[in-house]
Amino acid sequence: LIGISFVLAASGGLLLSANNPHGAEHLQELLTGQLLWVRWQQLQWMAALYTVILLLWTFMGHEGRKFYVLFSLAVTVSVQVVGVYLVFASLIIPALIVRQLPNKKGLIIGYLVGSLAYGGGLLISSLYDLPAGPVVVWLLAVMAVKVHIMLSWLLKKSVQARG
Repeated sequence: LIGISFVLAASGGLLLSANNPHGAEHLQELLTGQLLWVRWQQLQWMAALYTVILLLWTFMGHEGRKFYVLFSLAVTVSVQVVGVYLVFASLIIPALIVRQLPNKKGLIIGYLVGSLAYGGGLLISSLYDLPAGPVVVWLLAVMAVKVHIMLSWLLKKSVQARG
């Protein structure tokens, strides 16, 4: 479903910008985001909507259709600011890194990797005048590989210590 959402968002952006003279610019914003140019009004609106989503998630439950409705609302809002690529990478990459860890450890490591990638990506982006979204995506991927190698090494050491 996440892959389908990605394809629909990307192709929908192409369709919406097809006859627009500034369509290429709008499409680039949709795909790569505008992290460095977000206005406070956008963040306030998003925070209010995310609060409603979180409340609905908490009190209505998050199984089946309810999850997908809430998830689609959150993704749609997120894409407007951070772009399709970054939303997709943020959903998939940290989850792949921690998929074999216990829930609590996995959440902590996933959030840590995501936070470091966003912070480092914004710093690199500003230092080298590069688009923030793609830099964060690549930093997420590089960190994922490094963390995966480190976790594999730690797991191997743990098994050797026991055996």
